[in-house]
Amino acid sequence: MEEKRQALIKLTSEKMNGPIVRLEKELQKIRAGKASPIMLDGVKVEYYGNMVDISQVANINTPDPKTILIQPWEKKNIQVIEKAIFAANLGLTPINDGNMIRISLPPLTEERRKEMVKSVKTEAENIRVAIRNIRRDINEELKKLKKDGLAEDMFKETETIIQKATDNGIKTVDEIAKNKEDEIMKV
Repeated sequence: MEEKRQALIKLTSEKMNGPIVRLEKELQKIRAGKASPIMLDGVKVEYYGNMVDISQVANINTPDPKTILIQPWEKKNIQVIEKAIFAANLGLTPINDGNMIRISLPPLTEERRKEMVKSVKTEAENIRVAIRNIRRDINEELKKLKKDGLAEDMFKETETIIQKATDNGIKTVDEIAKNKEDEIMKV
């Protein structure tokens, strides 16, 4: 019984870490006025009949904080890459010079910054909900253990550990979101 309880506690921390990692990854895609190759993560390009990430068909560099350069490995892919960037609807305008694609990031307006902060808050709330759902699922498993004979004091102790893990996860999400909001609003 104790092994199952310990496994449940371990599972709690592992499962709650997943959404936090996902949040960090998603927030990296939201630009805070500085160019980053990560902004193009998720952009898919058709390459010999398959949809692949743009990073698998081109070099992506940021020579300065306001520019992204995309240099395709095969020149024939340049227009396909350009179309994929437009289709991804990232709010970026690629400029094709025949050899490479240049994306210049415009300065962020106050209105655009507020929209970005709003999307950060939405993403953070989705992750908080995911963490609470994990807590609910783990608590259901804990109740099954109680039915199978887990002692009341062990049940309460485990419940407290799960709640602390939930509180820590939500606190981490809040900190990550606050840092990203500060980064976005910094002019």
